[in-house]
Amino acid sequence: MTLIQKIVMSKTTKLAINGILLLNKPIGYTSNFVLQKVKHLFNAQKAGHTGSLDPIATGMLPICFGQATKFSQYLLDADKCYEVTAKLGIKTSTADATGEIISNISPESVTKDQLHTALNAFRGQIKQVPSMYSALKHQGIPLYKYARAGKEVERKARDVTIHKLTLDAFEDYQFKLTVCCSKGTYIRNLVEDIGDMLGVGAHVTQLHRTYTMGLEHDTMYPLEDLQAMEQTELFQLLLPVDRAIEHMPCISLNAQDVLALRHGKVIQTNAHCETGIVRVLDDGQHLVGLGIIDTSSQLKAHRLLAYSSA
Repeated sequence: MTLIQKIVMSKTTKLAINGILLLNKPIGYTSNFVLQKVKHLFNAQKAGHTGSLDPIATGMLPICFGQATKFSQYLLDADKCYEVTAKLGIKTSTADATGEIISNISPESVTKDQLHTALNAFRGQIKQVPSMYSALKHQGIPLYKYARAGKEVERKARDVTIHKLTLDAFEDYQFKLTVCCSKGTYIRNLVEDIGDMLGVGAHVTQLHRTYTMGLEHDTMYPLEDLQAMEQTELFQLLLPVDRAIEHMPCISLNAQDVLALRHGKVIQTNAHCETGIVRVLDDGQHLVGLGIIDTSSQLKAHRLLAYSSA
């Protein structure tokens, strides 16, 4: 093989990387755009993110590489925490600062006490109608594409849960909130609904995802820092594949049972786990994948790794 052929191959051959990177998404870019940037930096065969952030938003965007994509749904389903800054009195078409102004009402009458009272209505389980500018799909097409075409699609209210909602600042008719919530919660909608309850409207001016549940104590890295690193440095930033599912109960199997499970057999266990999905570890405590335990304590494969995580 010639030197030129080796150089071409090094640029075209993608690496089978496995792990999770916590990206601090920069403002002004779509989640898919930064995903592709990061995938290129790692020269990775396979990568996906775990829940879009709007272009206006910054903060934690977990990116799963390789085998970690098998468990990305569990990060997508996890609770999230945000810091959001909003402005009272102005309502926009997108409920954030990128949209067109659709109403402008003086917020001078709104007091801090009134804002505190309004927040009480949004704690716990609430109903929320998704924005037309969300990525939810209708007949296979994202709602924001209908919105950009000037079309309105009927959306059903969905149950979401606001675990934590605190007022951190209120000045010059702007307020800052900390919001910890269930999957599927739209912070723009929440801010807009708070503004509507106060009778003056509101929209998001800044939004930052501080963490995805289970990763709140881990470091996230700005894109510009990643771009300045060598590839060997980048690999050292990856979290293990099982960080996406380490909150789940686990069961350990010997080598014989692991092999049987990989061949599609059902394993009778003496585990005292609840029925449902469990992490399956081998006798070296390395992740094998996920299994499902039924009411008879029988274990069958659910989603197994195709490599040894040792």
